[in-house]
Amino acid sequence: MGKTGFFTHPDCRRHEMGRGHPECPERLDAIEDRLLASGVGDALDRREAPLAPASELVLAHERSHVASIRGLADELGDQQQAGGGDYLYIDPDTAMNPYSWNAALRGAGAALAATDAVIDGELENAFCAVRPPGHHATRARAMGFCIFNNVAIAARYALERKGLKRVAVVDFDVHHGNGTEDILAGDERVLMVGIFQHPFYPYSGMNPAPNMVNVPVPAYTKGDTIRALVEDKWLPRLHEFQPEMIFISAGFDAHREDDLGQLGLVEDDYKWITQQLKDIAARYSQGRIVSCLEGGYNLGALARSVEAHLRVLADL
Repeated sequence: MGKTGFFTHPDCRRHEMGRGHPECPERLDAIEDRLLASGVGDALDRREAPLAPASELVLAHERSHVASIRGLADELGDQQQAGGGDYLYIDPDTAMNPYSWNAALRGAGAALAATDAVIDGELENAFCAVRPPGHHATRARAMGFCIFNNVAIAARYALERKGLKRVAVVDFDVHHGNGTEDILAGDERVLMVGIFQHPFYPYSGMNPAPNMVNVPVPAYTKGDTIRALVEDKWLPRLHEFQPEMIFISAGFDAHREDDLGQLGLVEDDYKWITQQLKDIAARYSQGRIVSCLEGGYNLGALARSVEAHLRVLADL
């Protein structure tokens, strides 16, 4: 039985965007508590996320974007020394605190280290419990709680640095992964499949490139409909593409208890989706999957859903 890696770092908890913000450090605490209580954590190969080097961030982002975020981090340090505030806002939803730069580097670094470990055969698959999330970050812009696009960086790393020829990206967050699409659209080495609530933030995804399989669904869509769409829209394209590795943008905010979306998924739906992806990976990808946390803001639903996702990845 292959091993499942679990990549995280304390720096990811130190990033926060102000009292009451839904993308909060307690998200990772809830996951850890659930994995401890359920015993699932005992089955995982726990690893510390390194800091991603700038040379890998630019696989997916323009150098000006990386420099801009570094500049904001420096400005924030100067602001604090001068007795100023603890936050700088990138957009109305997205802020940086003094720890956000390192947290963002750990998020991308987790995805890169997981990719190395899985391709090198140390692990069968891996989950990255990191924040900030990534899938709204475009080539040139941070937005939607996201600073760097962890999954897109890792997917490009697998192609450019590790010699793979075809990778798939799967996004089941309630929001369209507009940043990932912006970075990977038109790259014939990548197939991206996604399902998301529409119309809904970020109000994109309706004119996809040929290597994008976007499945918009209306509010209040439930799990049985989602499963049928996955079977009809995603799976035939994934079988046709035969990816050598699968990357997952694992957002759990499509859960019926999550107030940031209005979809109706439950833990069994995440378990089912993960199993379909694991079957594809077993057939074409030597089992290779790297999954990165995206959304999920109801702490109880998030923790239970991550447990369900990990139970499938780890064959528990």
